[in-house]
Amino acid sequence: MNTLLKTITVLSICATASAFSTPVTIRTTSILSVAVEVPEASKINTLIDLDAEKVVNMEKLDAGKKAVYCRCWKSGTFPLCDGNHVAHNKATGDNVGPLIVTAAKAE
Repeated sequence: MNTLLKTITVLSICATASAFSTPVTIRTTSILSVAVEVPEASKINTLIDLDAEKVVNMEKLDAGKKAVYCRCWKSGTFPLCDGNHVAHNKATGDNVGPLIVTAAKAE
């Protein structure tokens, strides 16, 4: 993670209403610095075809068939789902699940 240091600056204005007073003085005073943790961009896919520019899979389903595809990138049978998202969801509080595709039955 990167740490960003944010400083909030307060602008103080000192002035009086008298025509004979000194001109308005403006001074800045830094009153608060806060370190903020900012996560670096990270990869979603850390397992599948890492040397490929883009991972693309295409399959044709026979009439009346169903396929369950991985969307968490953690499946050992990618692109098919093997249920690894269940452990991921428990560990992270995420809610990712598979993509289920069905082909219409032949008439």
